[in-house]
Amino acid sequence: MSMISARIERLPFARFHTHLLLMGGLGYMFDAMDAAVLAFILPVLRTAWNLSSVQIGVLGSSTYIGFLFGALLAGTLGDLIGRRAVMMSALALYCAASIVSAMVDTWPSFFAARVVAGMGTGAESAIIAPYLAEFVARRYRGSFTGALAGFFSFGFVAAALLGYFIVPASDNGWRIVLVITAVPVVMLLWWRRALPESPRWLESRGRGKEAEALLDRIEAGFAREGHVLPQPVVEATVPAAGGTLLANFAALLAGRQARITIMTWIMWLAITFSYYSFFVWIPGLLVQNGMSITKSFAYSIAIYCAQIPGYFSAAYFNERIGRQATIASYMLLGGVSALGLAFAQSDQQIMAAGIFLSLFMNGTYAGVYAYTAEVFPTPVRTTGAGLASAIGRIGAIVSPILVGYLYPSFGFAGVFGVTTTVLLLGAVTVVLMGVPTRGRSLEEIAAGEVA
Repeated sequence: MSMISARIERLPFARFHTHLLLMGGLGYMFDAMDAAVLAFILPVLRTAWNLSSVQIGVLGSSTYIGFLFGALLAGTLGDLIGRRAVMMSALALYCAASIVSAMVDTWPSFFAARVVAGMGTGAESAIIAPYLAEFVARRYRGSFTGALAGFFSFGFVAAALLGYFIVPASDNGWRIVLVITAVPVVMLLWWRRALPESPRWLESRGRGKEAEALLDRIEAGFAREGHVLPQPVVEATVPAAGGTLLANFAALLAGRQARITIMTWIMWLAITFSYYSFFVWIPGLLVQNGMSITKSFAYSIAIYCAQIPGYFSAAYFNERIGRQATIASYMLLGGVSALGLAFAQSDQQIMAAGIFLSLFMNGTYAGVYAYTAEVFPTPVRTTGAGLASAIGRIGAIVSPILVGYLYPSFGFAGVFGVTTTVLLLGAVTVVLMGVPTRGRSLEEIAAGEVA
């Protein structure tokens, strides 16, 4: 471990980290609001603009298309030009595009604006966790990053409230909601001006002096709050240096790191494919079977609110049982909940199974975000995380289409059989191909993968 890393590892959890958590978490909250509110806006646009089902489907995919490219760009640029610059640019891009989408009057213009907004949110989502995890000591990094992802849940709840109360309130309700999701981001951008660049990244790019000066300022803040810092303990690890774009991609598939990289791809594909299979199709499939509760406000709010204990319980277990065990357990429990929903016979059973499905599937993401931020070396951390996130978005695009083909021929059994099998494969992959990260510094984890 370098002296830079050793100095970060000795920092106690304090106000500095709380500010990081809030600044990153609020970004995730607005990302979730932006993605979730589209489900409430599209039915209004279908009527207002006389759109066909195909056009609605294209608009529904717009955010996910943007997510894919935004995550990929953020990851590659984050390792080349810095985490902070990418995060700030992504937030500004999302804010501008979201406001534009509130002003347009044609569906092609709305589609284009939503793709660009999706690029901003996708970039933001991909960069925040690996960026802020680099400031956090090993003893609470898993809980910190899991809690960071937990802010997604607040965004979904807010989107449901806006969708049910503001969108139908007037003809321009959908425009008001899009502005509401974008304008507060301006304040968040202003607040984030004080965010420093990652000292670990600075060191990996040969800018050690800047990293030392930055840590001097951070430690001075701890001293002003009365924290007495212990002497840094430097541990022997393999040094790593940043490279070019092609070198960074090559490093992800070099030696033993290739196994970890492929594991993250399968992990992200499994959870994202299954998540969108369940939550895009389940309400419609149940309605076809005469169970309209899934269209009710009570059901939607219950599902969204269940995300909160899902994310934060997984954040807790990240440090108690480790990231691999948390991810695998929540994936399996999510599959069990989905099967319970498939065989539900009453509204009460649907409500209970839906709540547990939401809790465990969203909780899985708290483990996934924490784990992905840890298993790549600093010089390629955001490249690896961004690429894994982008591959996961392919699952979000493909799964609703595949379920549409499966259901007419194979019914509930076919849909739930495929998605739970995918979850099982994802859980097994994480356990067998992953590496333990709990209680290890980022440098120790990286050294273990290149040794």
